[in-house]
Amino acid sequence: MARSGSTPRGWLLAMAVACIAAVIVALVSQHVFDMQPCPWCALQRLIFLVVALLCVVGAVAGARAARKTLAAGVLLFSALGAAAAVYQHVVAAKSTSCNLTLADKILNAMHAGVAAPWLFEVRASCADAAVSILGVPYEYWSLGLFVLLAIAAMRLLAQRG
Repeated sequence: MARSGSTPRGWLLAMAVACIAAVIVALVSQHVFDMQPCPWCALQRLIFLVVALLCVVGAVAGARAARKTLAAGVLLFSALGAAAAVYQHVVAAKSTSCNLTLADKILNAMHAGVAAPWLFEVRASCADAAVSILGVPYEYWSLGLFVLLAIAAMRLLAQRG
């Protein structure tokens, strides 16, 4: 008998928990330690929440095909999140203004900062938001989780059961 954590549902639920934990850490960083988010930070929060939603829906989906489709969505959004984290580090963190970047445009088009300002409102420039935790740039922690999520999604897609 397989352990619940090794089932596709178990993996998807664990991935959803990891995404939600990442957003909670970001909120604690913002609201407790005054590490204000830039547009790329807020976009990554949004992507983590989309991935979490896809994972939860995939975990409750009864059909194998539905789980595989949702796992493909997780892979896609994890890749987008990884790209956002790399872009934030390589380009945006060296810019004094993130205004009207792709991240800013996506957040504004979705009215994310208006709908949930405590979660998505941009409060810093990309250069001001460039901080390190334990010597690792904050966005690389995000990148690491996005890569792990992508690997887990590929594992789910490769499963036969």
